[in-house]
Amino acid sequence: MTTLPQPMIRVRDITKKYGEMIGCKDISFDLWPGEVMGIVGESGSGKSTLLGCLSGRLAPTSGNVGYASREFGDIDVHGCAEPVRRKLLRTELGVVHQNPRDGLRLGVTAGANLGERLMSVGARHYGNIRAEALKWLAEVEIDAGRIDHFPKTFSGGMQQRLQIACNLITNPRIVFMDEPTGGLDVSVQAKLLDLLRNLVSRLGLSVVIVTHDLAVARLLAHRLMVMQRGEVVETGLTDQVLDDPQHPYTQLLVSSILQA
Repeated sequence: MTTLPQPMIRVRDITKKYGEMIGCKDISFDLWPGEVMGIVGESGSGKSTLLGCLSGRLAPTSGNVGYASREFGDIDVHGCAEPVRRKLLRTELGVVHQNPRDGLRLGVTAGANLGERLMSVGARHYGNIRAEALKWLAEVEIDAGRIDHFPKTFSGGMQQRLQIACNLITNPRIVFMDEPTGGLDVSVQAKLLDLLRNLVSRLGLSVVIVTHDLAVARLLAHRLMVMQRGEVVETGLTDQVLDDPQHPYTQLLVSSILQA
């Protein structure tokens, strides 16, 4: 008998309030193995709030986020014990911030950033740690000679690639990305997008990516959710949503890009 795949994430009725203000409201969906879900909308639409709830960094007001964890089985990241949640964030979940400086330690070397991530999951042998760090610098197209350099000496694009390596080096099952190409020059964005697309495909990652850039969404995401004022107003396959938008807000987003 063929075993059907199980969702990597089951999101049910997630709502986050800030006092009387709604960050996101009644959002439910499943994320499948190897799937990239894009979340788009203008600033203030609730994208980053939702991503914070999904990644376990922000507690929702109501609803739950269930993961198919390697170690713990089906688990609600907001309902589990704090040590379990922290371990999930070190091992099975990755978070790529818009500003790579939020995801890196600038006062230690690139190799140390990668090594600390490995040590957090039990690695102890210096030679093996350094070899793995060198491997991942190559994966994200950073010269091996920069392993002992500090990230503050790197360009913005290199810092972002290092942050991605720090997340992927522990072999996570799901990666959350918050505007990973934001603030980068167009040529640097293009190289980073090619890198991300290749890594996601080759490693079979499940990804949730927040972006305001519909071109980024089209290139990376299999499925798309469009948010407005904290609610999902349209969802579907990426090309379907962008080529034939049904909701007036999605039509406005697509039209504004076409006319830019």
